[in-house]
Amino acid sequence: MSLFVDIEKDLGRFRLDVDFETDGAVLALLGSSGCGKSMTLKCIAGIEKPDAGKIVLNGRTLFDSEKRINLPPQKRKVGYLFQQYALFPNMTVYQNVYAGARGKPDADKRVRERLQSLHLSGLEDKHPSQLSGGQQQRVALARILVNEPEALLLDEPFSALDSFLRWELELELADTLSRFSGPVVFVSHSREEVYSLCEDVCVLSSGRSQGRHKVKTLFSRPHTRAACLLSGCKNITAIRDLGSGRLAAEDWGVELSTGRKSLAGYDGLGVKSRHLRIAEGPGENTFPCAVARLVEDERRYTVVLRTPGGAILNMTTDFSHGSPLSVGQTLFIHIDPSNFLMLTE
Repeated sequence: MSLFVDIEKDLGRFRLDVDFETDGAVLALLGSSGCGKSMTLKCIAGIEKPDAGKIVLNGRTLFDSEKRINLPPQKRKVGYLFQQYALFPNMTVYQNVYAGARGKPDADKRVRERLQSLHLSGLEDKHPSQLSGGQQQRVALARILVNEPEALLLDEPFSALDSFLRWELELELADTLSRFSGPVVFVSHSREEVYSLCEDVCVLSSGRSQGRHKVKTLFSRPHTRAACLLSGCKNITAIRDLGSGRLAAEDWGVELSTGRKSLAGYDGLGVKSRHLRIAEGPGENTFPCAVARLVEDERRYTVVLRTPGGAILNMTTDFSHGSPLSVGQTLFIHIDPSNFLMLTE
């Protein structure tokens, strides 16, 4: 089971240029709003037509611009779960799911099996307006799965749900996806959803894909600015190579030693907030910062620091007996080179 996508499409604001392949694992397309994630799904499903490229599902060509192949959506065997589920409001649960199996000789049996597997038995005569958000999502999934698709496309399936319901449905969806043998493409801008539901991830930034990675690898060691931001790291600066493994962190207004022989190809540096340390005084890779703000939650403080260059750094720290810090205080901040995230554009 595999899905190969290599497409381009002019979107006006930018050109969509996406290239990835998945072999049955749940693949996330992760990116900020408007970066082309949903458009990519629509191209795979046949709702939109790319300008160029190829889409192949399990050896079947769905789209090939050079060979003039462009299968209609109903022939692609792709299940697409829209953000708002697209249920028919005037139909019952049973009728909505039956719409996905219409024309099959065993349609009624298929529908009832899907309703049971997704815990919807007993709701057959309800209308969408009488269902919770989670129940509506399961009906939409049942309507897709009853048609036995070869691939699933999930377009931010939790965007319309509150946080508690989202957590419940993540567990249910993970169970459903574990029983699906085909490739799954999951669109999200939430790193929490991606981390809990997906095995691989492909970051999209302004329409361009940045390669496929294991989720844990990308979140622990991102290699691009876009991936770094999406991994939750906010401490990023442009850099200038000073030679001999040293760099100028230009936004932070400091010089740092990397321990590397070469910085060729890198133009940015990131450091996760948990890797900033308070030092007793000046030293290598240590610089003064002013405490600009303290933000407290149940378990820790986020210390907002102003660097010598005027930029902001976020440091997380645990003060079990209350914070000994105060706004305006000067701290010496140390960063170990092993925690540098060297970044490209």
